[in-house]
Amino acid sequence: MPPLFPGIINRVKSFFAGRRGPSIFQLYFDIIKLLRKGEVYSRSTSLVFRVAPFAVFGAVLVAGNLLPLAGASPVSFYGDVVLFVYLFAFARFFIVVSSLDTASSFEGMGASRETAFGAFAELTVFVAVMTLAVITRAISLSEIFGSNHGRFIAEPSMVILFLAFFFILLTENSRMPVDDPNTHLELTMIHEVMILDHSGPDLAIMLYSSSIKMFIYMAFAVMMIFPNIGNDSLFLLPMLLLKIAVLSVVIGIVESVTARIRLIRIPQFLIASFVLSAFAFLTVLFMRGAL
Repeated sequence: MPPLFPGIINRVKSFFAGRRGPSIFQLYFDIIKLLRKGEVYSRSTSLVFRVAPFAVFGAVLVAGNLLPLAGASPVSFYGDVVLFVYLFAFARFFIVVSSLDTASSFEGMGASRETAFGAFAELTVFVAVMTLAVITRAISLSEIFGSNHGRFIAEPSMVILFLAFFFILLTENSRMPVDDPNTHLELTMIHEVMILDHSGPDLAIMLYSSSIKMFIYMAFAVMMIFPNIGNDSLFLLPMLLLKIAVLSVVIGIVESVTARIRLIRIPQFLIASFVLSAFAFLTVLFMRGAL
């Protein structure tokens, strides 16, 4: 399912631009085409460059299994929310290292931006997780998003926290206004420039991993404010996919009506998201008498 939602975003953007646009299944077609091709490796690359796509794919796949998408998580244990956050840091590390392994100055610029902006983004994610842990008194994703904690939207701070996490969703997945996923100008790209040297099946794995990461972030966001109610997976999963599809439309609208901000302004954008998440955290503590 993950490659479907970038297609929905692109169709929404095409609608606003007055174009027909590509099929919502275009990413599937691209991945299948790349899997049929061969890889090309630069002589300056090492084993790290060849291992990176599989390390990234494995990290996001494990992170997805920690999230209770339809009922209980496939993998769940006490404190798994910490591993959830660090799995994405693990994936970022291998993307950055593989881009530096090419000895390309353009990919080095992308890696520098990724690590700088990632430092701000991870801080906001941790504060968001801490806020959810305080609300639910749990540090396991299955318990945080369990049906026994009611609807989070009843918490006034959750709207603020959702907005802060939405900023991080756009940043971590290289969406507008932080990055333009459709550009091919190396001087302004962040994520795309780091995978320029990947080809064939390696590039297919990278694209698929990126779609999974975006799917996980969107699922986390919608469950944050509209958690799953009940234990019937046959009902919960279609409802979750519907909510993610609606969020995809919202992202498409946001990307259609906003322009890409300057690189020097992105840290301010991320600091604003951290301030919002910190305010939500303090609000939760105040409402529970901890302050």
